[in-house]
Amino acid sequence: MIMTNKKWAVKRITVNLAAQEAEKLERYCQQTGRPATDVIRELIRSLPPSEEVKDGNYLH
Repeated sequence: MIMTNKKWAVKRITVNLAAQEAEKLERYCQQTGRPATDVIRELIRSLPPSEEVKDGNYLH
């Protein structure tokens, strides 16, 4: 029997940030008490669906 109760499949990525970007993320996480992983995941989920993006630009 296949177990399918995992919340999501995990893929680890590495993101290189400029010092200013890393500091901004760290400050936001400290202010909100949320881990960076959750903040980044939420930002990714807020991106438009791929069919709304053409040639790197949002369709309006």
